[in-house]
Amino acid sequence: MTETDLLACLVITGPTAGGKSAAALELARRWPVEIISMDSALVYRGMDIGTAKPTASERQTVPHHLIDILDPSQAYSAARFCQDARSLIRQVRSRGRIPLLVGGTMLYLRALLQGLDDMPPADPGLRQRLEHEAARDGWPALHRRLAEVDPATAARLPPGDSQRIQRALEVFELTGRPLSSFHGNSTGAGARLLPGAFVSLEPADRSWLHDRIARRFDSMLAQGFLDEVRALRARGDLHAGLPSMRCVGYRQAWETLDAAGDQPDARALAGLRERGIFATRQLAKRQLTWLRGMPGRHVVACDRADALQAVTDHCAAVMEQLQ
Repeated sequence: MTETDLLACLVITGPTAGGKSAAALELARRWPVEIISMDSALVYRGMDIGTAKPTASERQTVPHHLIDILDPSQAYSAARFCQDARSLIRQVRSRGRIPLLVGGTMLYLRALLQGLDDMPPADPGLRQRLEHEAARDGWPALHRRLAEVDPATAARLPPGDSQRIQRALEVFELTGRPLSSFHGNSTGAGARLLPGAFVSLEPADRSWLHDRIARRFDSMLAQGFLDEVRALRARGDLHAGLPSMRCVGYRQAWETLDAAGDQPDARALAGLRERGIFATRQLAKRQLTWLRGMPGRHVVACDRADALQAVTDHCAAVMEQLQ
């Protein structure tokens, strides 16, 4: 088979805070893998706490790729991810090791496995106009406009999801077609995985994941997440509209510092915690929605007591085929 027909690698995915990194490290203790990050936030340098980036010791234990490859002022795309991932898969295989793709950016996974939709590139002028209209009327008003021209996309987006509402309206104005009409009509070639090589960690009980998200956000705050965002703001060349600063958690922290100043009081910090946890839960909900529409995945309940053992037991047979 050609590389387009079959990618000789293993994929570990699932919603945020579901235990993907722990599962990947457990596999790395048993097999000669190299981890290829499939996370749109981990590409940025200086964004460590808020992205739950693997620690230095973890990255010394097993090679990690596509982490800290960009400055936060830059942008990354699904197209570039596919190019980088395919190149890395070849390199890792050439070293006699197994590529292990790990992360929860579902657009990247979908692009790799199903190909890229033939959508127009971003239009800076149009985006600026939409941002001005949102500043004047509010994003819920633009969400109502989107519902008129693309009800399918509007139905899956909350009224405050500015980034995706903006992109959907941009695509419609540039092409006259709703964003939803592009899904499932990709023109780029995708790639198939070995049977069983697509493993998804998904909770049987959503409340378990919600508790994990809250505890992880609290841990980030205790580790100095707000100081990390202060340092990024102090550079002077970053702003809230950049893809890096739109990442979950960073957006809410930036908005808090904008509203309350560099030393927010207890009330402002409580508001940040509430909004950050809510936004992360919404991200997890979107990730699970994406996953339900992706065939071929082997689901492991991440809230079962022996989830790591279940992942390794399942992957053992796949590893035999990959080695």
